[in-house]
Amino acid sequence: MTGTADNNRSASPAVSDAVKLWIDDSSPGEAPITGAYRKYIFRKIIFVVICIGLAFIVSGISLTQGPYNIGFWETYAIIWDHITGNIGDSIKDYVIWEVRLPRIVAGLVAGAGLAIAGATMQSVLKNPLADPYTTGISSGALFGATLSITMGFTIAAGNYGTVINAFVFSLIPMIVIVIVSKMKSSSPTTMIMAGIAVMYIFNAFTTVMKLWSEPSALSDLYRWQVGTLVNMTWADLPLMTSFVLSGMVIVQLASRKLNVIAMGDDSAKSLGVNAENLRIICLVVIALVTASIVSFTGLIGFVGLVVPHIVRLFIGSDNRYLIPASMMFGAAFLVMADLIGRAMFSFTLEVGVITAFIGGPMFLYLIMKRKNYTW
Repeated sequence: MTGTADNNRSASPAVSDAVKLWIDDSSPGEAPITGAYRKYIFRKIIFVVICIGLAFIVSGISLTQGPYNIGFWETYAIIWDHITGNIGDSIKDYVIWEVRLPRIVAGLVAGAGLAIAGATMQSVLKNPLADPYTTGISSGALFGATLSITMGFTIAAGNYGTVINAFVFSLIPMIVIVIVSKMKSSSPTTMIMAGIAVMYIFNAFTTVMKLWSEPSALSDLYRWQVGTLVNMTWADLPLMTSFVLSGMVIVQLASRKLNVIAMGDDSAKSLGVNAENLRIICLVVIALVTASIVSFTGLIGFVGLVVPHIVRLFIGSDNRYLIPASMMFGAAFLVMADLIGRAMFSFTLEVGVITAFIGGPMFLYLIMKRKNYTW
């Protein structure tokens, strides 16, 4: 265990404490929880609760935005009346339940899923730049959508041809990463480089198809590419929601072991954790979560990259709390970005553009403040 202790010195205090607790939980005798540790945990729980409240408030404000004037608390009353079958004003009920609410729920689910994806990827690959973009998942989805929109080629016919194309092709980069991970002497850095290589290949093919496509098809592709919640309906939500919730549960159950991986593969092995297998399982789960989101919403950037870093500033790198906090903050972040795109301009600015406007400067600020916290 000497080597483990030496490795612990290079990790953040939060991760080191989490690993010590993991070791204690694995031993027959359970160490007493001190008052300082209770306060340490309490602060993290409070932050998660604040993120939930923020998502609730932002969602309510977003529901009030539109040509039909409906108040903040009235929107929630209308939702409750619809659920209980006590519908009063049918027009307001239609506006909230059929027009505005699917978009808000989609934003909450997509933001939560992308934030979970970013936090998990950054943990298992031990790289602060890891997210669905840098691992090629989004580029694969864009290639599949481009095939459908510009060339008319779909794996399955019907209204969801583009969605199915984007979903299937977004999984190809992750398959390549898994194959590379099985190679001898592979590392997390090698896996990221493989994802970037696949990303460039897909981008090249996508560019060629754009050059050959008609202007009308390019217009549809561009709207999909920048990321949008405009056309979301209740029918689009079950698949996305089921993947996001399932992924969250799986990753949360593995959160303690993710803390151990952060100490290094050798330390994880000494504690009985197979870092390679856990890394592959998490990446496959996250690939499915991301694919289910981008296939419906298009490419929404910076959520998976920036949100986990913001959350780490407040509660540290303990994945037991980082993952649920990133989930709730990511949900609030994306709905807020969509709200800004609708409320601050005379026209609707797609949510993917707003996240880029917000995420770019915010990420630059985090880089400048990097010295103030430990990865």
